[in-house]
Amino acid sequence: MKGLQWVKAVTEIPHIPVLIDPLIEAVTPVKGVWIDATFGAGGYTRRLLAAGAERVIGIDRDPTVRELNADWMDDRVSLVTDTFSNLDKVVGVADGVVLDLGVSSMQIDQADRGFSFQKDGPLDMRMGDNGPTAADLVNSLGEVELAEILYVFGEERASRRVAKAIIKARQDSEITRTLQLAEIISGVLPRQKPGQSHPATRSFQAIRIAVNAEYDQLSQGLNAAERVLSPGGFLAVVTFHSVEDRIVKRFFQNRGDSKAGSRHAPEVEAVKGTFAPITRKAISASEREVQSNPRARSARLRVGQRTNQPIEKQDNSRIGVPELRQRGAA
Repeated sequence: MKGLQWVKAVTEIPHIPVLIDPLIEAVTPVKGVWIDATFGAGGYTRRLLAAGAERVIGIDRDPTVRELNADWMDDRVSLVTDTFSNLDKVVGVADGVVLDLGVSSMQIDQADRGFSFQKDGPLDMRMGDNGPTAADLVNSLGEVELAEILYVFGEERASRRVAKAIIKARQDSEITRTLQLAEIISGVLPRQKPGQSHPATRSFQAIRIAVNAEYDQLSQGLNAAERVLSPGGFLAVVTFHSVEDRIVKRFFQNRGDSKAGSRHAPEVEAVKGTFAPITRKAISASEREVQSNPRARSARLRVGQRTNQPIEKQDNSRIGVPELRQRGAA
């Protein structure tokens, strides 16, 4: 019944695609075949079609989104249940790719998905329906491994303290509920002050990222988009926290034009890149958008345009993807 419950919830609270107006403006004229690689409630797809896209292929790892969107999709839209890291296996060539990263607001709103530290539900956090859950991780990982996940993926400075509290708590009983975990974390961190985020915010983010391998997915998805885009095609990425934005920023920098030679050989031409920047800096939501959609406050949009340069090597070593090294965190 999970899918039916989600459908009911979403129809009651319409999904608002974040930064959609500046995104459409940046990729105009919109034409040809687009990939909405994080389909969700189809908000980006609808606007892309309205702006001129001939066809949109949606990708989402959550099988419930098909039922969610069944009442409005026509023959211009097709939907594939998969991860966006495989987008080049779904489509051979595309004129545009859009990625709206992170967990969707609809998933957070559904307590039984296990993403929220404010609603009680099973400790799941999977964006799809397979693989280890958050409960599997917090009940099986050692203290050092858990602390590093919290530190590297959540930038939680008190990661060791939180990990130790989790290990201690699970000795008494298995941790299976979201509010149970949130209470454990809150119990060892300073009390929340007005205007501050919930004490469990960083830890829940870190565990969710680990469960869904989000940074690996992002790295692979950016590479896949580079392979699938035709010359002149657009890659638009919406991020929601600094680590994601940094990865996307460095990706575009790494794939852009680079200087060759040195000051002793000025006649050497620059090496052309596979992407040209459309947005020189990340675009943030306007105050008006934030007022109507608070989720947009932390959102950042970056857009690049595929050049006609062939891909010689896809090297992600310089784009700053966080890696776990199984060392304790501070």
